[in-house]
Amino acid sequence: MTVPIYIDNITLAYKDPVLIDCAAEELSKHFKLRNLGQTKFLLGVKISQDQDNHSISLSQRQYIIDMLERYGMQNCNPVTIPLVPGIKLSKSMGPQNGEEVEYMRSVPYLNAIGILQYLCTMTWPNIAKAVSFLGCFSQNPSPQHWNTVKHLFQYLQGTKDYKLTYTKGEDGLAFTTYCDASHGDCINTRCSTAEYMAAVEAGKEILWMRNILSEFGYPFQGPSLFWIDNQSAIGVSKNPEHFGQMKHLDLQFYWLRDVVDDGCIDVLHIPGTQQPADGLTKALGGLEMKLVWEQMGLKLS
Repeated sequence: MTVPIYIDNITLAYKDPVLIDCAAEELSKHFKLRNLGQTKFLLGVKISQDQDNHSISLSQRQYIIDMLERYGMQNCNPVTIPLVPGIKLSKSMGPQNGEEVEYMRSVPYLNAIGILQYLCTMTWPNIAKAVSFLGCFSQNPSPQHWNTVKHLFQYLQGTKDYKLTYTKGEDGLAFTTYCDASHGDCINTRCSTAEYMAAVEAGKEILWMRNILSEFGYPFQGPSLFWIDNQSAIGVSKNPEHFGQMKHLDLQFYWLRDVVDDGCIDVLHIPGTQQPADGLTKALGGLEMKLVWEQMGLKLS
């Protein structure tokens, strides 16, 4: 049995129903408890379980509704993408005159970014790029930056009924990992180098997931699949020889080769057009964004 705890919120995950009664009885000897039954709402997230289809869905519809009302955007017109492709904003575009300075003093920019960050982390991974991008301007935002935040609110207005759904994989794998890099954010860094460094960070998450799932009683019998779209980065992860263009990297980045060689991770190639992680690194158009939705498990209620 697993017992996740967040402050005074306790949930119980179990295989044997008898265990939950024993755990609740023991906890009640030490704490004042209120049994709310099966978990349906936790930390702002609505949880729906479908036992027949072996799936679980997470939704923050009410969270989005409350957020829009908080910022006066409850009646805004929806848009189809969270961030306009090719948008040009910079830190130098702060308030340009006294009027804009005074206006931005009344704008809760940093507060909005924090609320959006929580939404992104919990159930809306497809707004990760937009939230990360807008967060860069938190210290000195301008009306242009705030208008872009409001554009993101409009996107959420039109998509608030979607749920993040996890289903049982047909291949029997516990999870599959996809990784991509934002080359534009890596100044003076080669494409393949940026991709490989991103793969190293993702590899750390894979090992963490394997370890924690093993502790929960789900040991791994084979490698975890790891999909990236850069052939050079794949070559470096499998080749014991240094690739010339990456010989400057610190040795710490080459541990990924060891775990690949040990059979813990299998690095595979996926075409860039089919890479769901692409939506985490750049602003996409409507059709591309819809494909990313589906790959991430976002489905209409």
